This record gives sequence, structure tokens and C-alpha cells, in this order.
Amino acid sequence: MAVCPHEWLLYCRPGFEKDLSAELADKTAHAGQGGYPIAARDSGHVRFVLDPETPANEVHLALPLEALVFARQSLVAFPPLEALPRDDRLSAIVDLVVASGWSFESIWQETPDTNEEKALAGLMKALRKPLESTLSKRGALRRKAGGRRLHLFWTAGDRVQLAMSFPGNRAEHLGGIPRLKFPREAPSRSTLKLEEAWHVFVPREAWPTRLSDSMQAADLGAAPGGWTYQLVRKGMYVYAIDNGPMDDVLMASGQVEHLREDGFVWQPPMRLDWLVCDIVDKPMRVIDMVERWLVAPWCHEAIFNLKLPMKKRWDEVSRCLERLASSLDQAGIRARIRCRHLYHDREEVTVHVCLLD
Repeated sequence: MAVCPHEWLLYCRPGFEKDLSAELADKTAHAGQGGYPIAARDSGHVRFVLDPETPANEVHLALPLEALVFARQSLVAFPPLEALPRDDRLSAIVDLVVASGWSFESIWQETPDTNEEKALAGLMKALRKPLESTLSKRGALRRKAGGRRLHLFWTAGDRVQLAMSFPGNRAEHLGGIPRLKFPREAPSRSTLKLEEAWHVFVPREAWPTRLSDSMQAADLGAAPGGWTYQLVRKGMYVYAIDNGPMDDVLMASGQVEHLREDGFVWQPPMRLDWLVCDIVDKPMRVIDMVERWLVAPWCHEAIFNLKLPMKKRWDEVSRCLERLASSLDQAGIRARIRCRHLYHDREEVTVHVCLLD
């Protein structure tokens, strides 16, 4: 009988382990699943140990990655293999893979997003070919295996955790980190937040219809124009609302109308396609403003950030999302709400709302 995994391995931004643990404990309890998190501060990952009677795949399916806020990656896992001998790291890895009965199409070796673990790059490179060759000979690595992927998560030279991911319920980037190139002409690095948000929240095949040059958008708190830049690059006409100065090149595009007004009180002249907002303020004040836009409704879709300087970040995120969902429901507004702590976010999360009208 194959060995069954009973751990859930999730990656996160270092420093947010406590927040991810709180989210997992809350959501598994609501789903009627038992277990507990194991996380070290600034480790960049959380192990969620499930009850022995609960297969990890059951929780992995019930709480998919897209429904989680602070997770970058979500994997079904075994407990870590520890104290691996330096002269033979492969045997224990291969033995566990064979005992699991797993088969997969590719192997990813990863480390937490910390400087210490990046020193393991040489080890992973040295192991790649012999690992692939051995697992291929043992029938675990093969061409057709349902798109499944084996992850080797190294936290030390003698410590690795084996995990599996499945198509449609995983991040398709090493470490769960998208590699976006900063456009030199963009006014600020915050531009990458909105670009990443589109990759996460809007399916690529829908970009021609949901991010097109026939659209109009509002950017609240726009200066100097990092988010406005992304809207303009998509060909949209943008109302840039901010008392601060906007980038001269953006203004020369002819696609931006800069209004020196308060983003919390400004109202658009017509219903727009997009609202985006990266204003630094209390999260609930931003929720109040976005609610007004969505109930009116003054836009079809919205992407906005909630700044989280407080200690209990998951509690605040949960409170804000519940308030937004409740308000829209009471107003009879059907909407899809998603929230993620993106790679380019720091002490904030990004929320996407799409009205279903």
C-alpha cells in the first residue's frame, strides 16, 4: 500500500508565516478539517499538519490556492527528510517517492525566499540530472502523468520536504514567484503590483475583452503614475485622481486626465470599466470607498490594495472582505471577490472585484 501524505506545504513572504498560519487555522476549521500549523518566523513557508485520518489532498482540493490570501504556493506533502547523509542524499528521496506511488511529469527543486537558502543553488544543480535519471528508471518520472509535478523543498543541505502539485491548483512559477521585468519608462516600481494583479486575477485569454484599448478607468491616488502607466499601456483612457504631480511622459500620451481631487470623494462622470486604487490609508476606509463605487455602480471591475501595518493582519483582511461581501449582498450586487498577498506587495494585500451583471 502506498504511503499517504498528511501535510500541506505552503510558501509565503518571509515574515508572514503567522498570518498564513492564522488564515489556514481559520479556514480549515470552517471546512471541518483538523490540523495545526508549524512555522518558524521569517522562514517563508508553513507546514500544516493534518489529522492522520485526513489525506492532504482532501484539504488541498477543499481550499484551493486561489482561495487563500497569504499563500504563494500550495502543495500536498510528506514530513521533511532530515539529516540526509552528504554522500548519499538521493536514496532517501527516491525511496520515499517510490513508497508514495507518485508519478509526475517534472521535478522542481525550490528553497524559501530567503538569502540563506539561496546558497543551496549549487546543491540543487548537482542533484538535478542524477535525480531525474533515477526517478525515470524507477517509473516515477514519465511523459504522461496528468501534469503532476514533484517539488523538492530544500531548507538546508541535509533537509528536504517532498511535495506534489496539480494543474489548476498551484502557482506556475518557481517558489510561487512571478518574474516580471520592470519597465524602465514606468514612473515607479509600484507599477509591477498592478501588472502582477492582472496575471493573477484576469485569465490571459480574457485580456482582449477585459483589458482593451476601448476602455476607461480611474486611478485613485495615482501620482506619480505607476498604476496609470499599466492602464495606458493597455490603451485605456484614464482619470488620474491625485493632488500630487503626474509623470510628464504619461501626460503627453493624451490618454490621461489628471484631476487634483480627493480620491475618496471624487465621482466619475459615467460608469467606467476599471477602478484601481493604491491609496495609503486605513483598510476599512478604503473598503468604504470601494463599496460606494461598486454599489453605484461606477465601474465593472476593481483592483485595490489594503495596507496592513497592524499585527493581526489576517483578522483585518478577513474583517474587510466579510464587510465588502456583506454590503454587496445586501445591495443585491452579484460579484466575485478575490484577495491575494502578491509577490510585489509588502505590508498590504491586493483585492479584485468583478461585478457579475
